[in-house]
Amino acid sequence: MLGGLDRFERIHFSGIGGIGMSALAGMCLSCGKVVTGSDQGFSEIIEGLSDAGAGITCGGLIHDIKDTVDLLVHTPAISNDHPELLEARRMNIPVLSYPEALGLISKEIFTVAVAGTHGKTTTTAMVAHILENSGMDPMVIVGSMVKGGADEKRFSNFRVGNDNCFVVEACEYKRSFLHLYPDILVITNIEEDHLDCYKDLEDIRFAFEEMVSRVAPGGKLVCLTDDDTVRSVVGHSDLDVLNYGSKRIKMEDLMVPGEHNRNNAKAAVTVAEILGVSEVEAVKRLGSFAGTWRRFEYKGKTAGGALVFDDYAHHPAEISATIEAAMERFKDKRIVVVFQPHLHSRTDFFFDDFVKALSKADHVVLTPVCRARTEDHEPLYSSEQMASSIIAGGGGASFVGSLDGVSELVSSISDKDSIVIMMGAGDIYTATDELLLEKVRPERYTCFKEAIVQKS
Repeated sequence: MLGGLDRFERIHFSGIGGIGMSALAGMCLSCGKVVTGSDQGFSEIIEGLSDAGAGITCGGLIHDIKDTVDLLVHTPAISNDHPELLEARRMNIPVLSYPEALGLISKEIFTVAVAGTHGKTTTTAMVAHILENSGMDPMVIVGSMVKGGADEKRFSNFRVGNDNCFVVEACEYKRSFLHLYPDILVITNIEEDHLDCYKDLEDIRFAFEEMVSRVAPGGKLVCLTDDDTVRSVVGHSDLDVLNYGSKRIKMEDLMVPGEHNRNNAKAAVTVAEILGVSEVEAVKRLGSFAGTWRRFEYKGKTAGGALVFDDYAHHPAEISATIEAAMERFKDKRIVVVFQPHLHSRTDFFFDDFVKALSKADHVVLTPVCRARTEDHEPLYSSEQMASSIIAGGGGASFVGSLDGVSELVSSISDKDSIVIMMGAGDIYTATDELLLEKVRPERYTCFKEAIVQKS
C-alpha cells in the first residue's frame, strides 16, 4: 500500500508538522505504522496526529529515537547536522528526506505527479476529487488541507487508497520532485521562483526538463503548450503531450472562481480522461469541488460586515490571479488585501512585480517581511518601500509594523461593501481571527484525526 515504505514498521518524522510531512505521517498511521515525530512548535495539525496515536515531541526538544525507530524521515528544511539525524546515522538507522520517502512510494505505484510554479496544489486536489467521486480509490498527498470528496465532512492533506494509483503534488523547491517516478506528469506553468535555490529561469527550466526525463516510457505529459517556457521543456520529449488548453471549462462549472482555477480544472479533467473518466463526467464532478485550505478560503465577517478570505499567494502571478478572481466573484465590492511578503530574496527579486500586482486591489496593507528560513541575502527593499511605491503609482496602501496592528487598521478601512484578503505564505493567517465577528470554523483538524482513525 505504501510501496517501498511498507517494509518499515516504526517511522520517525523530524519536522512532522509541515503540510507534506504531516500528510505522510498521517498516511503511515492509517496503514498501521508506529509513528513518532518532533517539531519546533505545536500546531493543530500536530494535535490531530497526536490524538490519532503519534508520539510527538515539540518545542525544540530532541526525540529519543534509539531502539524505537527503524526509519527516520526528515523535512528538507532541517540541517544535515540536526541531532536526530546524527543520532540515526550513528545507529545505522535509515534516513530519508521527505522527497526521498515519496520517491519510495512512487517507484512501485502508478504515479500522477502535478508540478508547476503555481496551481499544483489545487490541480492535485482537483484530480483527487474527480477520481474519488468517480468511484476510484487513489492514494493522494497534497500540500494543503482539502475537503473530502465522497465524505464532505472530512478534511485532510492525504488519502489512503487501494487502487494502484498515487496522485501527488510535485514541488520543485530544491529539486525535490526529481525523486518521483511519474507515469503521468502535469506541468501547470514554469516561472521564476525559489531563487534562493535556483540561479535563474534557465536553471528552473533545466530542473523541469530533468523531471520530464523521469516520466516512464509510454507515459503522458499534460501541460499548456501555448506557454513558451513549457513548450521549450516538453517539445523534444518522445512522450505523448496533451495540451489541456483546448478544454472548455466555464465559470458556472466551478465553485472556485478565477481564470487560474479554470486552467487548473482543465489540467485535472485531462488527467481524469487518461484514467478513464469521460470529460463530461469529470467536469460534473468538479462542480462540487469546494477548494483547499488558504486558497481564497472564506473565513467569516468583520464587525463592519466585510467578508474575510485567506489566501496563500506569495508570488506576483498568484497575487494577480487571486485579486482578479475576487473581482470576478465580487464585482461591486471594494478589495482590501493584507499582504505579508515571504522571504527577503523573493521580495527583492520581484519587488516591481509585487507593486504592479498588488496595485490591482483598492487598498493594500503591508506587514513586515516574513523570515520563514535563514537566508544568505542582504535585504534591498522593505514592506514600507513597497507601500510607498504603490502610493506613488496612484494606489492605496498602508504599512503596519506587526501582525498585532492589522485588525485595528483593517477595521478602519473596510465595511460591508468590502472584502478583505489575508495573503501570504508565512503566518499572516494567524492575524485573521482578530478581524472576525462571525467566524466560519470547519472542524478541519478534528476531521483530520478522524480521517486517520477511520483507516487504522
